[in-house]
Amino acid sequence: MLVFWKERFVLLAVPKTGTTALEGALAPRAALVLRDPPQIKHAPLYRYRRFVEPLLATAGGPPMETVAVLREPVSWLSSWFRYRSRDDVDGKPASTRGRSFDDFVSEYCRGKPAPFANVGFQSRFALNDDGTRGATHLFRYEEPDRLLAFLAERLGARPDLPRLNVSPAMDVALSPAVEARLREKRAEEFAAWEMAGG
Repeated sequence: MLVFWKERFVLLAVPKTGTTALEGALAPRAALVLRDPPQIKHAPLYRYRRFVEPLLATAGGPPMETVAVLREPVSWLSSWFRYRSRDDVDGKPASTRGRSFDDFVSEYCRGKPAPFANVGFQSRFALNDDGTRGATHLFRYEEPDRLLAFLAERLGARPDLPRLNVSPAMDVALSPAVEARLREKRAEEFAAWEMAGG
């Protein structure tokens, strides 16, 4: 999470949406950088509102705007699946090694997914509890120019984003039946991503 005090916005760190690259490029400009532990770096909107927003409010000024980048849900899950197939995760409960993407997504759709598919929800960075839009500004990972234009306008320069924390490359396909189940069980994920469209 990056706080830009003078520019009055907070960049929420949605996992698997390029936030490590954004942090690498923008941290020197930020007034406050929350990078460790991951539960703080990747605090969703409700946690930001509960803990960080009140702290910032004590310093005065107009309310901070919130910014989040969301990735198309199947692509987002694919990135998680590939990320958790790394050698250094092999043999651990979070490893996806030896599993199919269909198995991973099917488990993600359960009420309490097993550790290997417990990756959270992008919607918690974008939506209020009632499903309405919560973040001030939403951008799609697939449309980086919109985000970069926003950052250039607010920060005065277009950041150069390095590729960091990239998931291993592999062919990943989701069967139509499992995708249909995902769209039914996790409709809020698709709704949030739709809200992020231009």
